[in-house]
Amino acid sequence: MVPGARLVVLGKQGAGKGTQCVRLSHHYVIPHIATGDMLRAAVKSRTPLGQEAQRYMDAGELIPDEVVLKMVDLRLDQDDTKGRGFVLDGFPRTVVQAEALHKLLEPIELDVVVNLEVPTELVLRRLASRRVCADCGANYSVTVTPRVDWICDVCGGEVVQRQDDTEAAIKRRLDLYEAQTAPLISWYAEQDKLAAVAGEGTPDEVTDRLLRAIDERLWRAP
Repeated sequence: MVPGARLVVLGKQGAGKGTQCVRLSHHYVIPHIATGDMLRAAVKSRTPLGQEAQRYMDAGELIPDEVVLKMVDLRLDQDDTKGRGFVLDGFPRTVVQAEALHKLLEPIELDVVVNLEVPTELVLRRLASRRVCADCGANYSVTVTPRVDWICDVCGGEVVQRQDDTEAAIKRRLDLYEAQTAPLISWYAEQDKLAAVAGEGTPDEVTDRLLRAIDERLWRAP
């Protein structure tokens, strides 16, 4: 039987984290916890945390760590994460968030933190061609289109280019990611939790590399 796992997947925007996290979720039979999806759902359903997050967004401010942590804490407290584990996508982004996650999980620890490494030039090409469903967030591109006239295959919503997927906006996001995440990668390496995996190639090739890297650590002798 495939073991469960407690995973974090790091990587630049456009590295393919979403696709690979779904595959890891299916392989290890664990929930895929995407903080961006959680945030959008909370805002859309106007939960107390969603309304709090919306106030910061309306003011053009970053959502504070404590709001994101509350959402993650509530999700990790649900029954489906307590047995086999989970794969976290989009969190943590900083060392402060990683330290807070460590405290939330105690006495349990993460099994593996994967850093999906993709060259910036490739990420820029991917993001510039990306299209998303305005309703459910499903991903497409100019080469992998919906079956019918930019109508989402999943929910029937309109598939559009995100306003922040211009080249200048993408470069700003990547610069911010590098500044925030370089210390985080070092922090997890010091904890002996980090596995670096090349993110170039077909989705199947990347999945194979991920599974080998994760399984090697799951089965590693203490």
